[in-house]
Amino acid sequence: MNDHLIRPMISSDREQVLAMMRDFFDSPAVLHNSSNAALERAFDDCTGSCPYICGYILENSGQTAGYAMISFSYTTEYGGICIWLEDLYLKPQFRRQGFAVELFRRIEADHPEAVRFKLEIEEDNAGAAECYRRNGYALSEYRIMTKEMIDD
Repeated sequence: MNDHLIRPMISSDREQVLAMMRDFFDSPAVLHNSSNAALERAFDDCTGSCPYICGYILENSGQTAGYAMISFSYTTEYGGICIWLEDLYLKPQFRRQGFAVELFRRIEADHPEAVRFKLEIEEDNAGAAECYRRNGYALSEYRIMTKEMIDD
């Protein structure tokens, strides 16, 4: 048995989460290095009253091991709620300890109404890709196009 805990993110997690977010967004796991202002807005929305995003803190024996954020959309293709795994970050010493499996189970249990779960992955992130495949995720044939309306 492990001492893992996955709990909702709260405002007092701010300092630790922003440090992990900065580490995540400065890593090769993402293609865009978001500004500190964008990360702060995301955290504030995640712990505030924004209905489109929520966050989780992953703990191991009382130590913060990582964080995750999910957002919500609707898929007409499947006729229901789609959950996007926006961020999943684990500190290096806590990787490969089953947190991802536990997080996927938790998110699915928290959102039984969802008909689809999605995430993005950087092409060279083979370790994460294998973890996601083992948990039922597959590469989509769709390509995503975006138009950014904010500069940071």
